[in-house]
Amino acid sequence: MEMVVGPNGVVRCLYEETIALVSLGPLRISRASHVEPDSSGTWYADLAPVAGPRLGPFSVRSEALDAEKEWLIQHRLLDSCER
Repeated sequence: MEMVVGPNGVVRCLYEETIALVSLGPLRISRASHVEPDSSGTWYADLAPVAGPRLGPFSVRSEALDAEKEWLIQHRLLDSCER
């Protein structure tokens, strides 16, 4: 689990249950994407909730989830280090 701690002490991460995040303090959790199949069973990761692209098509859900996570780490989590 990758976590970024800003100079103000705010911790950013992709939500996982690896550690009890509530132990860090009050949480603010927001949806970053939707991973869903189309009518033919092809999977897409839609990152519109964070003004991102629609990734895919993927033949299996796990590929869409991996692409979603990679995009979010690179464009939301790590980019937040530079702000």
